[in-house]
Amino acid sequence: MKRTWFLPETPDVLGMLCEQAVVTSEGLRALAEWGAGDERGAEIVRAHEHLADEHKRKLRKALTEAFTTPLDAEDLYVMSERLDAVMNGAKDAVREAEVMALQPDEAVAKMASLLAEGVEHLGEAFRCLRDGKHDDRSAATDAADAAVSTQRRLEKVYRNAMSALIGVDDLREVMARRELYRRFSRISEIMVEAADRVWYATVKER
Repeated sequence: MKRTWFLPETPDVLGMLCEQAVVTSEGLRALAEWGAGDERGAEIVRAHEHLADEHKRKLRKALTEAFTTPLDAEDLYVMSERLDAVMNGAKDAVREAEVMALQPDEAVAKMASLLAEGVEHLGEAFRCLRDGKHDDRSAATDAADAAVSTQRRLEKVYRNAMSALIGVDDLREVMARRELYRRFSRISEIMVEAADRVWYATVKER
């Protein structure tokens, strides 16, 4: 009698991470549009935060069911979680600005644009990881480096914007803008953590 072996399914968890990155990238582009003065971007950010949550949950479920994963499951989880935190931070930044009745200024517009650019590089890194070949792994770390580079530029914008607040007389505006600037800086730090995890994951696979 011929014996048939049934192995558990191996879901495309890296593909799911890439899908989450696409939704996040769209959400961060909307954040950049909001930062540039398009109020419609705020609603798009909120909508994509919910969509990104769905992708995150789908990936987490797949990680619990997968027989094997192309990268360490913990690394995939952390990259997804950090990506989700970036999207959550974008939604919270918009909400915070609305609560304080604060319109985005030039610094916010620049930081939002750099966040959007950084997420695009992260998405590229995840796509390279999905391809899985050695050269693609090198391309993944290059893309992760590019994401970090955009956030270094964001930190410069952040420092300059914080310094400029010294010349603002309205204490309410100073406090409100300081909190909003700090929100963008925190999102940037989270993105760097996601990019660093790409490096960590590839080093372990060598």
